[in-house]
Amino acid sequence: MTLSMGKVLVTGATGFVGGALVKRLAGEYPSGDVLAAVRLKGVVLPESVTSVFVGNLLATTDWRVALQGVKAVVHCAARVHVMREEGGDPLMVYRQVNVEGTLNLARQSAAAGVSRFVFVSSIKVNGEVTPPGQPFSAEDEPAPLDPYGVSKLEAEQGLRELEAKTGMEVVIVRPPLVYGPGVKANFASMMRWVARGVPLPLGAIQNARSMVTLDNLVDLLVTCLKHPAAAGQTFLVSDGEDVSTSELLRRTAQAMGKKALLLPVPAFVLDLSASLLGKRAVAQRLCGSLQVDIEKTRRLLGWFPPLSLDQGLKKAVEGMKP
Repeated sequence: MTLSMGKVLVTGATGFVGGALVKRLAGEYPSGDVLAAVRLKGVVLPESVTSVFVGNLLATTDWRVALQGVKAVVHCAARVHVMREEGGDPLMVYRQVNVEGTLNLARQSAAAGVSRFVFVSSIKVNGEVTPPGQPFSAEDEPAPLDPYGVSKLEAEQGLRELEAKTGMEVVIVRPPLVYGPGVKANFASMMRWVARGVPLPLGAIQNARSMVTLDNLVDLLVTCLKHPAAAGQTFLVSDGEDVSTSELLRRTAQAMGKKALLLPVPAFVLDLSASLLGKRAVAQRLCGSLQVDIEKTRRLLGWFPPLSLDQGLKKAVEGMKP
């Protein structure tokens, strides 16, 4: 049994996740039933998708036109996490968009008769690292450590309060690192290093990290739109296979038809060097573990990742930008 679809509004529709979700929904929903909320006019979208200009995600954004006739919302838009924050109060800036902007949209959604609100949160709500073999679960006590994670948690808490008051079903999804065609930031840099044959001092890292390829995340978001058992739940998501940084580099190289050049530098040496250079957070991501348990997602939704890690890496490599 699945919920009837009706019209669905996707925010962040030109972003990495939102753009892929819009393309997927355009192939499944009747023409005109997928609405894409955009910040800029003149954006090119699939022919069957209706573009709705809303401007920036703020506490004052007027969503009334965009929400007309909409039965479900997938909220992908956010101020995303960046490695180097500028400004005196990063948390305040994150709150303006990720908390106040999100709750403004959610309140207007409930008032407009939206029945389900799917919120793309972040595993950073759980925390930054896990002891080996002790993955995060959806039921763990939240422990965000940076302003981005704090803002996502506060948005989740506000959505649950609104759900209790209005009856609008809220579904929360917390992805770890998302990769795929067109990925940017650190993952794109890693692929470029491997493609160029740059020797990397990461051959001795024995951590374990969960990731999710874009197609798998989109598939779960579509499932959360339709599945009755998703209502009121929080889900973690991954490719279902955890790998060390060393193994990730090797398998990325394999997807390119290359061999990774990895130097077996001990993790404590990397951590010490990074600390001296003020790059401790980078070393943590390269050497530390972050695992997620998706057993609840599988059990309640009958959901399994459609793509394997190797299939996801192959698609990411094929979609690399020069």
